[in-house]
Parts: sequence; structure tokens; C-alpha cells
Amino acid sequence: MAFLTAIACGGKWWVVGRWWTVGLFVLCALRATAADSAAVAPPSAEYQVKAVFLFNFAQFAEWPARAFADARVPLVIGILGDDPFGAYLDELVKNEKIGERPLAVRRYREVKDIVGCHILFVSRSEAARFDRIIPVLKGQSILTISDADAFTRHGGMVRFVTDSGKIRLRINVEAAKACGLTISSKIIRPATIVTAGKD
Repeated sequence: MAFLTAIACGGKWWVVGRWWTVGLFVLCALRATAADSAAVAPPSAEYQVKAVFLFNFAQFAEWPARAFADARVPLVIGILGDDPFGAYLDELVKNEKIGERPLAVRRYREVKDIVGCHILFVSRSEAARFDRIIPVLKGQSILTISDADAFTRHGGMVRFVTDSGKIRLRINVEAAKACGLTISSKIIRPATIVTAGKD
């Protein structure tokens, strides 16, 4: 059984695997800081947790060398469709690096606009277009993630599932491997592994 840690954040208790614990403490600290600023309302506690998951995927996944033009190109976390994270995700990865590589956040309205992206969160607003989006991304070294129903069934790689305050992962490992991506066993062990056509 995977080791789980309960952390209070946003007035709720979130239960996550041990590899996400440090990130969540960072999240809660950032949330407390953000509360002092009335400029932009932060996203819900659920999406703050999911933002940390995206950040941790950048640390626990590997991309082939061809995914980067050179050593200084940032590792890009993209959002396709409606953005549930707002500026929160930008602040979370600000000044962070994976090795010597900086992190950046980009937003896309259309799949044809996606260039130089490494982690792509596909918003629920795009659910009706999964059959058109996933084939366009096929073969590219982009780790695709969503919290929309049926995402992995349509060929997406990672799906967030929220169940009674617990965020669980469903991962299509074969889809990731087909695009040259390697996901760490630290992520895979507590996840549910699915195959093509399954959710």
C-alpha cells in the first residue's frame, strides 16, 4: 500500500503520496502568501494541489534530448483551453529549475499553436475535442495530463481523479513510452495503470 500523508490546505484535508508532501507544504505556504494579495483571487484548493502535481511531474519525468533545442530552453508547462490555475501556477514555478533548465508556463487556445511544450494540461473545456486533440499530439514528446472524464480512454497519458478529498493518478504508461517519455517509478507506484481505450 502506498504511503499517504494528510495535509490541511485551503480549509480541506488533502491526502497524497509521500513524494508530493514537500510540494504541498510549499503550496500551502504560497497560498498563505497569496492571501495577502487581493489583486487576483487564487484558484480553488483542489487546483492548487493539481498545480503542485504538474510541477512535480517536471521533476519525476524524463524527456528525450530531441524535446529541447538546447540546454537553455525552458521546460514548458502548457495549458490548453480554459485555465483553472490562473497566476498561481506561474508563481509556483517562478525561479525554479530542473537541473539547470528553467521552467515556464504557456497557455494555448488551439492545439495547432502548441510548440515547444513538454507538459500539457488539457482543460475540461476541451473534453468534446479529445478525439481531435490527442491525434495531433501523437508522437510528440509531450506529457499530456487532464482531470476530465475519459481522458486516458482517448489516448491521454495522465488523468487526475478526485475521490473523497484524495487526488489519485491514472497513468497510461505505454502512451508515454510511445512518445519517448519515461515516468519515474515514484509516480507510477501509487498510481492506477491503464491501457489504451481504458479510463
